Amino acid sequence: MKNILVIGSTGQIGSELTMELRRRYGNDHVVAGYIAGCEPKGELAESGPMAVADVTRGEDIAASVRQYHIDTIYNLAALLSVVAESKPRLAWQVGIDGLWNVLEVARENKCAVFTPSSIGSFGVETPHDMTPQDTIQRPRTIYGVSKVTTELLSDWFHHKYGVDTRSVRFPGIISYITPPGGGTTDYAVDIYYYAVRGELFTCPIKAGTRMDMMYMPDALRAAIELMEANPDRLVHRNGFNVAAMSFDPDMIYTAICKHKPDFKMVYDIDPLKQSIAESWPNMMDDSCARREWGWKHEYNLPAMTRDMLEKLSARLT
Repeated sequence: MKNILVIGSTGQIGSELTMELRRRYGNDHVVAGYIAGCEPKGELAESGPMAVADVTRGEDIAASVRQYHIDTIYNLAALLSVVAESKPRLAWQVGIDGLWNVLEVARENKCAVFTPSSIGSFGVETPHDMTPQDTIQRPRTIYGVSKVTTELLSDWFHHKYGVDTRSVRFPGIISYITPPGGGTTDYAVDIYYYAVRGELFTCPIKAGTRMDMMYMPDALRAAIELMEANPDRLVHRNGFNVAAMSFDPDMIYTAICKHKPDFKMVYDIDPLKQSIAESWPNMMDDSCARREWGWKHEYNLPAMTRDMLEKLSARLT
């Protein structure tokens, strides 16, 4: 039976991943790691064990790993893209210095480690259409630089010390549970909230700007299924392209209007978000993930839109 530590359990992905892991492996086998001031609440706190797990303090991670006999760590500690640009030193301390601490603890305690990368690991020189698994990565944001370093450092710990490191390059993640937290793709979450409330939505991303996106249920499956995959099949490790859908603001607006015909959207472009978005892929080629560990998405834009509007309407009205 796996014993799992989720670092960043109160974050955008971590809060939902922790609960999904508890459903799969049992509440007592999944520890919700948190930092002071961001303690788990509600079902996340009540359904299983919790522990302080600040990546900037390796001793915290080591203590939690020993106490709960952890064999698998999901390391989700990071600053999102727009936030990272305003706090670059903190982004590096959390994303890279923190990762080093996690990997050292994993090496010493023989833990497997999942640390997500991102479409942000690519840059303007990268092919934007069907972005290959192995291609040039020259990002111009500190978020992207840290994600490339995440991939390389994780691979190094695997080749040097045999640590079982794995990751996916997540696209923008859309969820009806966790609100946006400062990412470039957050408009694709915000727009559903405005549609359900019947409010005018102001889009910060220019029309025609396509980006890879994924519905949270698929993102959770991608993380878990990769960690469950037979290592003998893995040619790549850090990190796999995973894709589900690609759209621009007009496409998601049109999908919503099929259910909410009175919904309105206008544009007011955010220069920082737009510049970041333009440096990211339109759509990634995820054939390696599909071939090496059987990745397959379940939600496209129409299916996600139906589910998002239904679930948010139940929550907000």
